Amino acid sequence: MPVTRPIHNVGERLSESHVVEAVTPRARGWIHLCSAVAALIAGTALVASAWRSTSPQAGWAALVYATSVVAMFTVSATYHRVRWSSAPAAKWMMRLDHSMIFAFIAACYTPLAVLTMEPQTGAELLTIVWTGAAAGVVLKVCWPVAPRWVGVALYLLLGYVALWFAGTLLDGAGITVVGLLVAGAALYNIGAILYGARWPNPWPETFGHHEFFHAFTTAAAACHFVAIWLVVH
Repeated sequence: MPVTRPIHNVGERLSESHVVEAVTPRARGWIHLCSAVAALIAGTALVASAWRSTSPQAGWAALVYATSVVAMFTVSATYHRVRWSSAPAAKWMMRLDHSMIFAFIAACYTPLAVLTMEPQTGAELLTIVWTGAAAGVVLKVCWPVAPRWVGVALYLLLGYVALWFAGTLLDGAGITVVGLLVAGAALYNIGAILYGARWPNPWPETFGHHEFFHAFTTAAAACHFVAIWLVVH
């Protein structure tokens, strides 16, 4: 019989919607912990091969991207796995967790802008996404109790910037890369919807609604990693 665990973790009480779960699913944080390890291994291989076989420019772009992937999954796993006893620490970890998503989205654009676009077009894309990411971080730090939909909408809006450069991406990266980017975007969108809806939640003591969100983000990140690998090589 599953063992329910009441929430004693301060961090688990600090959701954006201020809804306290009756129990913490045993799988909470494990998906992103495993993803962080996988991202470290895969990211190291990506950066090493980029520096060795392509160019310093590709190496730097790959480093920005790989660092962001590892950082996002590591922060998420830490926030969700640690039993925070300090309210201020839990609060700042929550802000960092949510802020890292903005940095991660912008970093995903970086190799695409640097390696598949003309310098001026790439610079325009990077300016847009990194400015948007900075604004998102400010929002999460300065207004952590913003309605749940505000953060979700901003994440999606930053992701949709790619639509403005779709033709350029298709010309510079090819149909396979664009197909992987679209597949990853679809998975991220599904995950965002599930996050906002807090659904489904069939096994709240083991694998709850937030675990579905984490699973979709991991699958989406995998699609985008393959796309970035193809771009770098």
